[in-house]
Amino acid sequence: MTTPRTTKAQPRTLLAALLSPRFLLTAWPWRALAHSANTVFVGLAVAVVAMPVYLPWTLVGGMLLRRPWDTLSTGPVAAGFLGGLAMVLVFAPLIALPLGALERRRLVFITRGPFPSGHRVPEPGLWAWARTRLTEGATWREIAYSVLLVPVALLVCLVLGSLISAAAVFATGPLLAQESRGGQVSLGFVTITSSAEAVPYMLLAPVILVVLLYASAVLAQTHLAIARALLVGPPKDELRAELSQVTESRARLVNAFEYERRRIERDLHDGAQQRLVALSVDLGLARLDLEEGSEADRRVAAAQANADELIDELRELVRGIHPRVLTDRGLPAALEELADRCPVPTRVEAAVPVRLPAHVEGTAYFVVAEALTNVAKHAGATAVTVRASVPPGTGGSPDTLVVEVADDGAGGAEPGQGSGLTGLTDRVAVMGGTMELSSPQGGPTRIRVELPCGPIPPTPLT
Repeated sequence: MTTPRTTKAQPRTLLAALLSPRFLLTAWPWRALAHSANTVFVGLAVAVVAMPVYLPWTLVGGMLLRRPWDTLSTGPVAAGFLGGLAMVLVFAPLIALPLGALERRRLVFITRGPFPSGHRVPEPGLWAWARTRLTEGATWREIAYSVLLVPVALLVCLVLGSLISAAAVFATGPLLAQESRGGQVSLGFVTITSSAEAVPYMLLAPVILVVLLYASAVLAQTHLAIARALLVGPPKDELRAELSQVTESRARLVNAFEYERRRIERDLHDGAQQRLVALSVDLGLARLDLEEGSEADRRVAAAQANADELIDELRELVRGIHPRVLTDRGLPAALEELADRCPVPTRVEAAVPVRLPAHVEGTAYFVVAEALTNVAKHAGATAVTVRASVPPGTGGSPDTLVVEVADDGAGGAEPGQGSGLTGLTDRVAVMGGTMELSSPQGGPTRIRVELPCGPIPPTPLT
């Protein structure tokens, strides 16, 4: 009977290999040495390519070192600084972006992937690409990495070069002594005069090579930490999980808000409004027992009029929180009611043959209500058109609700000018929809909203 031979698993990372006593028996020392050697050449290439970019700032630094502060002219210094800043903004990303891609590929020498970049996908067009790249943090982290790479490469070159040179000198000590023909040869901390004296020091060469392998591994691990911090973005699976959590929490918040709004509307409609109606009726009955035209009759009449006005205001408030017609008769009827109440002549074209989820109908209703309010207050329009349609979806159920509000007003609407458009954009975004605004100076203005008709996950509140 034979027993299976158990083999120790190979370390999966350079750090695990460094902490293992079998480090020198694995492939990691040579992978780390290869990575460190590559770092020297890549750093040299970056220094040569990036030298013109930082040349203005280098000249400014030289001026500041050569001359006292009080004798310097601010014009050349300011021009050099601004010129250097322009060079960095224009050319540094062009160097850092390909360098970052190359460095992420080189990480396979010392660790396991994947290595996502963290960059966003830009929109089509050169300007859109430049705007995206200059406004995202991943680009500036790569620029910082390109600046750090040069001193890191110099350090690696100094350490590895010194150890390799020392190992070579000790290993070839007898030959050097023989070539000196009786002269003295310095081996660093000792001076020899013959080949026989150099032989014992040859034993130090393997020790130095072992130190070289450990030193390159430590340098590579340090380099890896810098690269992970500046070049590698979060894994896509992690981003998907975070996005899924954000989407679910957003849906729960929307559902909770809808529940609270309906509760407030119900309490006002069935509670305060009914009590005010009863109060108005009681005041009307009380007037029957009073002498018509008397002081008491006038006071009760005034109180009844105030109660009726308060009922009207409360009814408008309840309709603003959640219109009863939207719940009872659906979105087309609610849009017709909005059009009737708008002071600007409004035409409604609603092609919504089925009832949509409540959160979709509610969002569409309030988008149209806010848009019509903006038209009445700011646009100076003479006609408004409201369109609502449901394009054919898959599986027989609607996928998207499209709502458009167009007017012939003066145009020039901007989301940041306090017109309520920012609130509309946020409300639509919370529902996972999109909003497009077209409002050139002179008009017309058109707002187009697309809302997905998918369900919102239920919450314990409902």
